Amino acid sequence: MWVWWFMFFSNLVVPIIFIVIGRMMWKHCPKDINGIIGYRTKRSMKNMDTWKFAHEHCGRLWWKLGWIILILSVLAQILVYNSSEHVIGIVEAIICYVQCIVLVVASIFPTEKALKKTFHEDGTRR
Repeated sequence: MWVWWFMFFSNLVVPIIFIVIGRMMWKHCPKDINGIIGYRTKRSMKNMDTWKFAHEHCGRLWWKLGWIILILSVLAQILVYNSSEHVIGIVEAIICYVQCIVLVVASIFPTEKALKKTFHEDGTRR
């Protein structure tokens, strides 16, 4: 059963990172637009208004998604508690892939859409 426990805690890392980093982005946006830390896309880096908006929007999404993914991941892992190591490995890999896909699909695309809806191409508010 040590394999199950190892995989269980390993697959909680991504949702916990979503929750912590999401809260940080939402409440404590990086003070300067930079190419190293933060939500960095062409549209989000137009000016400080777009920068702060993108961090708040994406941070809230990550925070919410983190909790949802955490709960769903725990439930999925509980279902395979008494399974073979092979089954546990397959389920845990699927959980990991789904978590990563959610990161891209359910956070970046909606944030870019919200930026496009809220701001003109030059970065001024609509």
